[in-house]
Amino acid sequence: QVQLVESGGGLVQAGGSLRLSCAASGGTFSRHYMGWFRQAPGKEREFVAAISVNGVSTIHADSVKGRFTISRDNAKSTQYLQMNSLRPEDTAVYYCAADPRVWGRPSPDKNNYSVWGQGTQVTVSS
Repeated sequence: QVQLVESGGGLVQAGGSLRLSCAASGGTFSRHYMGWFRQAPGKEREFVAAISVNGVSTIHADSVKGRFTISRDNAKSTQYLQMNSLRPEDTAVYYCAADPRVWGRPSPDKNNYSVWGQGTQVTVSS
């Protein structure tokens, strides 16, 4: 089974940028749909972005569309989340997740994701 480790979180001022990485090991990364989710204190985990196996198809939550971009490099078994124009409301723990489905479209449903990373904290100051 694939294991996931996120990195790249930190403290940034509003309007700034961060790039999150998610490194996979122990499985076949290139066969998994992948996604990013986030969870703020006292709130449920919410969908951020997802990407198809070959990276051609992506979806983004309306709240981040135009500011965040998901991508992947199958040769490096890594996915990324480029976050620009960050806002205080983007503050959360960001999680990388793997979806084992072998067909379909990238999914915003967290119930489709069976493997999760430990999360990385992103804090945006105003």
